Amino acid sequence: METVLEAVLAVKEKFAMEHIVNLITGNAENAIKLHQHDQLEIFGVGDEKSKRFWTAIVRQSILAGFLSKDIETYGTLKVTEQGKEFLKNPVKIMVVEDNDYENTESDDDYEMGGGGTAAADPELFAALKDLRKKIAKQRNVPPFVVFQDPSLEEMAIQYPITMDEMKNITGVGTGKAVKFGKPFLELIEKYVEENDIDRPMDLVVKSIVNKSVLKVYLIQNIDRKISLNDMCKAKGLKMAELLTEIESIVGSGTK
Repeated sequence: METVLEAVLAVKEKFAMEHIVNLITGNAENAIKLHQHDQLEIFGVGDEKSKRFWTAIVRQSILAGFLSKDIETYGTLKVTEQGKEFLKNPVKIMVVEDNDYENTESDDDYEMGGGGTAAADPELFAALKDLRKKIAKQRNVPPFVVFQDPSLEEMAIQYPITMDEMKNITGVGTGKAVKFGKPFLELIEKYVEENDIDRPMDLVVKSIVNKSVLKVYLIQNIDRKISLNDMCKAKGLKMAELLTEIESIVGSGTK
């Protein structure tokens, strides 16, 4: 995610997802050459991964709240304040890689977990398929018209509970989210509550909050001239971990 955020900043937050993916993968197509973005240091830094992989990373960055998409300027990506904070204090985040479904013959032939980087919740996935079948019958349309299986699988990984989160699920978008999303969101939210599930996005927020709390603690106690050993004991940290956190604070510009 750091690479994606840095790429968006490198092009002054003036380009959409496709351009960012082309930049990272080293695809020197017309727009890249026109703006001389093939001369940027970040050009091609992610060429060992596919465009599909980086597209998934961009989407996950939006879902995590690190990027925002400006609809009025045709999807231009902007780095949010949360994204800037993440760049200062990056944490490990599990992401979902887009699957290649071009060769899938039909919705019924799809098997859960076919190539993604994370496993979907089988119980939730089954419940979502049942709900889709019910809604499709009510609307007199095929199930895939509501949501395709890849979208349901990602829902069973990300556990979206807001309309904005639903819009960022692969294959959903604003139109389908508004048209079909509400009952799925209600089902997922109820499932999350009943099973006490930590959603990926909740873990991201908790990690950032925990980092911020530790940062404040260290700054305050350094000002008070508390010994590093005492701070390690108080926070259950090893000295190397404490020094890494202090280096990060200094590196972010804190005096």
